[in-house]
Amino acid sequence: MSTEKKPRLHLPLAVDRPAEADYSVPAPSDYDALSRDWVDVRSLRTEDLADLVRIDRQITGRARQDYIASKVKEALLDSGLRVSLTAAIDGIVAGFIMARLDYGEFGHMEPVATMDTIGVSPDYAGRGVGKALVSQLLANLRALGVERVETSVACDDLALLGFLYRCGFRPSRRLAFAKKIA
Repeated sequence: MSTEKKPRLHLPLAVDRPAEADYSVPAPSDYDALSRDWVDVRSLRTEDLADLVRIDRQITGRARQDYIASKVKEALLDSGLRVSLTAAIDGIVAGFIMARLDYGEFGHMEPVATMDTIGVSPDYAGRGVGKALVSQLLANLRALGVERVETSVACDDLALLGFLYRCGFRPSRRLAFAKKIA
């Protein structure tokens, strides 16, 4: 019997080979690109008011024409930069998002935007409309040099909170308090 060791043949395991790309699992960056690819997202226009009022009524159960009209006016006329958007599927406005940029000292834009209002018609819920709106809004704001987007949400609006979490929003360090005095 020989004590000499025989060379062992090394067969690479499957983990040694580069893994085949799996395109069935979305990568984290797919959120930004894909949601806008199949929902038509464009700048808000004055003629969108009736559709926004319709969607808001579907969501809230209330007719808030004056409120929505004031938000549209603010978005289109009072803001130096238009960042409010609508989303359409098959030519029908299915959702909207309104945001504003605040000008800081000496007319220089602050690197913060405020997302005021977002709405998706229940008829189009679960079809990526909200994701497409947020994705396009963030892309537009990023191009303008905005570093952060803020919004306020009722603590019991679990559906909206969940949506914002899925979009990457997280609670801020500020906590708002309110006290009714009348």
